[in-house]
Amino acid sequence: MKKFTVLTLFGLLILVFSATVHAQQLEFKASGYYSVTTYMYRNIPNVGEVQPITGFWTTPFAAPGTGVNNSDSGAFNRTNTFLESRMALNFDAIFGKELSARTSFEMDALRWGSIQNVAAAASQGGNNGIWRTDATSVEIKHLYMDIGLPFFGIPIPMTVRVGQQPLGVRPHILMITDGSGVTGGLKLDPVTIAPMWAKQIEGRDAAADDIDFYGLHASAKLGTLTVGGYGLYFNMNTYPGYNATTTYGVTPTHKADFWWFGGYVDGQVGPVNIQTDFIYDWGKVKPRGANPGSTVKYSGYVGRAKIDYPWEKLNFGVVGVYGSGADLKKTGTQGLPGETVANSIAAPGATSSKVNSFVVTPGSETAAITGDDFFIFGNFVTLEVAPLNYAPASATLTHTVHRGAYGGLWLAKLFAGYKVTPWYKINLEALYLGDTTTHGNTLGNAVKGNGALRDDSSIGWEFNLINEINIYKNLKWDIGAGYLIGGDALDQRVGTTTQNKAPHNPWIVATKLRYTF
Repeated sequence: MKKFTVLTLFGLLILVFSATVHAQQLEFKASGYYSVTTYMYRNIPNVGEVQPITGFWTTPFAAPGTGVNNSDSGAFNRTNTFLESRMALNFDAIFGKELSARTSFEMDALRWGSIQNVAAAASQGGNNGIWRTDATSVEIKHLYMDIGLPFFGIPIPMTVRVGQQPLGVRPHILMITDGSGVTGGLKLDPVTIAPMWAKQIEGRDAAADDIDFYGLHASAKLGTLTVGGYGLYFNMNTYPGYNATTTYGVTPTHKADFWWFGGYVDGQVGPVNIQTDFIYDWGKVKPRGANPGSTVKYSGYVGRAKIDYPWEKLNFGVVGVYGSGADLKKTGTQGLPGETVANSIAAPGATSSKVNSFVVTPGSETAAITGDDFFIFGNFVTLEVAPLNYAPASATLTHTVHRGAYGGLWLAKLFAGYKVTPWYKINLEALYLGDTTTHGNTLGNAVKGNGALRDDSSIGWEFNLINEINIYKNLKWDIGAGYLIGGDALDQRVGTTTQNKAPHNPWIVATKLRYTF
């Protein structure tokens, strides 16, 4: 398969460079944005966009790797405050309609006043906020070229993108990440077909230990509606990806195959805007070499529907989501063969065998941009990095499937927005969040008197107020506040005892100032 991919790419390059070259004028363009976000919040864990199959991080309120239980952490029930900033800078070299190339840089200050580790932090991404601001943390985010294929006069519009690029399919619910690959587009009105291939892990060049992603996405414009469907496949000869090695004779711990199949309908029905999705995932994780455990089977699903009715200066609507949850008598935190199940007391001696939670593709940052709430996911105020996106140990989960935004959860939401003036809009949201995990909870880890995980249904009621202020055409200031009346499914175990603590109701106030150019 590796040879086939390489030969296909060579053939594509021959096709491109054998086409007739026409004189064009080279044009350079720059674009991007700069944003500053402020946070004040309580009891919102740093779970990150890559969430494990079950449960919060074991240390969501503590320093990474300390092993402190949630309820024993010094940040539990305390107010947190910080600032962060990000700049994205894109340079495009455009040679007519047929050829362009983009280089994108990203510069983050994940915390203003980041603590500098002299040996490491000054040379890592995300540390622009250190004192003296000398961190070498300019990140090359994207590096690719777009080619319009002439195909020797055949009137079929075809495009191909080659390089380090954004990879996304229904990013608000399934896949949004960045990687090295080749993606294409073939337009046969009213149908658009987009094949995809990307390399997640190469491993050793002469060994079958790499990870490849393949996808096919098709959509059609039917009147005011866009109807689409897709299939995605990850062939993972190394799993998780962080176990990749360059040492010959060393066998990766596991291998895996994962598929996602989905369909959607977007558009306008009369005066109403709709957005609907349904996705089914299926896969297997198997041990390699002498590693213990039997195959873990995956199967999960999610459905989401949004209806938005705009009426003059007012818009209002509803959102409904249901993501299947895991059975914690059958599932470990990472869903790996040989791993002890999460509810080990309720299922003594059992190891992970089945994951029914909906999962998303490895490294997908969908939870950071979903926008359906202020606490478990991100929205357009808290979009950039934190708190939900500031994950410890993300190198671990970046290379595994994870439950993304919706695995193990369901929600029902009402929202309304009113454009008070041309430069000011106010938004109100009210939603209920429920838990779909069985024999345990998706987020909390409360236990019964015998130490078995407690199974609760309510995450809570959430109420949000978001203000959008357009100071200038290219300068926007968002101010958001949210309050969650927490349910039993958020309760946390106290250490290794059989006692539990209910966190004080979470709340957040966040602002974002964003200049787009």
